[in-house]
Amino acid sequence: MATPTPQSLSLPFKTRVQVTLLSFVIDGVRRNNGTINRAVVKLFDRHVPPNPIPHKSVSSHDVVFDPSNNLWFRLYVPHHSAAVASLPVIVFFHGGGFSLLSAASNIYDAVCRRFSRELNVVVCSVEYGLCPEHKFPSQYNDGYAILKFLEEPQNRLGIPHWPKNADISTVFLAGDSAGGNLVHYLAVNYAKSSSSFSHLKIAGIINIQPFFGGKEPANSEIELDGMPLITRERSEWMWKAYLPEGEDWDHWAVNVSGPNAMDISGLELPPMLLFTGGFDPLKDWQKRYYEWLRRNEKDVKLVEYSNAIHAFYIFPQLPQADLLFAEIKDFINIQISKVRLR
Repeated sequence: MATPTPQSLSLPFKTRVQVTLLSFVIDGVRRNNGTINRAVVKLFDRHVPPNPIPHKSVSSHDVVFDPSNNLWFRLYVPHHSAAVASLPVIVFFHGGGFSLLSAASNIYDAVCRRFSRELNVVVCSVEYGLCPEHKFPSQYNDGYAILKFLEEPQNRLGIPHWPKNADISTVFLAGDSAGGNLVHYLAVNYAKSSSSFSHLKIAGIINIQPFFGGKEPANSEIELDGMPLITRERSEWMWKAYLPEGEDWDHWAVNVSGPNAMDISGLELPPMLLFTGGFDPLKDWQKRYYEWLRRNEKDVKLVEYSNAIHAFYIFPQLPQADLLFAEIKDFINIQISKVRLR
């Protein structure tokens, strides 16, 4: 197979228009001083409210779980499965380079609604703090906070629309891009502190094209420079906005499998489903991550879509999006079967 290049990429017209607009916005809102023009972001990042009336068999509700830090999640409940004995729970973290987008963004509202409807799951889509206003490790702390919130039965009972058949013992962490980076950290932190969780049990990790990097560019970043959405220049800007002053891109939060990687050799990580795309400039970092997990004897399955761009699955017109949802459905069913056999 020929090596992918920006010139060999073929996208439907609608997708080309969408990624061009998104790329324009990403570049237009970033200031040279490392801040983001949030007023301009609001013009282009269309937010949608929750819909408590079931739409396509799914209702949604916003739940504030930490008012002091303005942390909340959007809860999606499938209504065609009320008679099902138990529903798995997906805790989802959106992408956006830790600096853009929201659980209320139209594109992620549509994705999470589809997760709930097609996978027959309850979804908690988390609104975490964005950088540069909230720097590392703020987002990791926000992610861990929702796990601790859901762990407590009285907290779940306090959510008016929390379904009685939501099974907190079969939780799947899911995220794309920056959200994928976040769920890696949460998986590691959960494995380190699993004894402090008596109710919430993580059955699996769904990691979609995680946002990783390093001090020296990977070959795919050089060969695919100019691809939609992700470029080396954009990534470096976002890492600089995210990391504490003075840190470089071999920090363990960026180059997760690099020279400063956390020691995971003795940890029992939940099984992971990892997605990469042939036209994603970050694919070499994601494959290094996969190889690192395998060297550490972790249960991970790599799914590669040779013609997929970064964030391909938020564009439902792309055929790989359907394949991804089918793959995730199989993964969830397999992991639930394993849990029930224990």
